Amino acid sequence: QMQLVESGGGLVQPGGSLRLSCAASGFTLNVYSIGWFRLGPGKEREGVSCISSSSGRVTYSDSVKGRFTISRDNAKNTVYLQMNSLKPEDTAVYYCAARTVGGGCPGRVADFGSWGQGTQVTVSS
Repeated sequence: QMQLVESGGGLVQPGGSLRLSCAASGFTLNVYSIGWFRLGPGKEREGVSCISSSSGRVTYSDSVKGRFTISRDNAKNTVYLQMNSLKPEDTAVYYCAARTVGGGCPGRVADFGSWGQGTQVTVSS
């Protein structure tokens, strides 16, 4: 059974940093493109970043480009999202998911499955 578990969220001041982890079990993570998404209060689920299974190509939304970095550790079967220069508008529940329809990045939200339970990120002074 494919399972993804996010961790690393928390409360941070504006300008601070967090590193989120997405640990996979039941499958080899690098076989799938993995995306990070977020759901902020009163907003729709938004794709934040994605790392492709085959090429390792990475993509970012315009709102996080230059501040967030996605990476993958195949030995640990884990994908990370390093978030720097955090802003209050980054406050959201962050989810990772595996692309199960089609391949590559970025893809649509509907192309992803095996969603984790999410981890809360709150940026506030």
